[in-house]
Amino acid sequence: MAIQPIRLFGDPVLRTRAVEVVDFDRELRRLVEDLTETMRDAPGAGLAAPQIGVGLRVFTWFVDGEVGHLVNPVLDLSEETQDGPEGCLSLPDVVYDCRRALRAVAKGFDQHGEPIVVEGSELLARALQHETDHLDGIIFLDRLDTENRKAAMKQIRESDWFGAERPTVRISPHATGGLGL
Repeated sequence: MAIQPIRLFGDPVLRTRAVEVVDFDRELRRLVEDLTETMRDAPGAGLAAPQIGVGLRVFTWFVDGEVGHLVNPVLDLSEETQDGPEGCLSLPDVVYDCRRALRAVAKGFDQHGEPIVVEGSELLARALQHETDHLDGIIFLDRLDTENRKAAMKQIRESDWFGAERPTVRISPHATGGLGL
C-alpha cells in the first residue's frame, strides 16, 4: 500500500472517462488499497481512481465510519433531491452547495469480482454520486448553478495550487491494459 499524489483540477485525467475493469487481480486489489490509504490520509469522504492518475472505474469511500469500495458502478438515483456542501480532494479548499439525489443505489463489484449493492442516503448518496461522476470525467463544478460555478472558478484561479505545476502524464503503477494515464 502506498499513498499516491492526488491529481489537481486541470489535469486531463480528471476529464477523461475511465474504462471498465475486466481483470479482478492483484493489481486491482493494490489499487483499492492505494485509493483507500490515500483517501484516509487526505482525509476525504471518497476518492476515484482517476484522481490518482489511473483511468479505471474504481472508487473508495469513507462515510459515517464505514470504508468501502466499488468497481464498475452503476447508479439508480431517487427523484427526491438534496442541496448541501460538496468539496473535492482534486480542488483543495473549494466547497459549494451542490444538488444531488437524496438516495442512491449503487450496483457493481468488489475487488474480487463479487457483485455488491450499496444503498445510501444523504452523505453516502452524495459520495457515491460524486465518485461515479469522476469515473465519467465529471467534476462537481459541472453540477453547480452558473453563479456558483463562476465564483468557484474565480476561487480556483486565485488559489495557490492552480497552475503551480503543469500536469504531467505518467505511467500508472497499476495495470490498465494500456489505457491508464
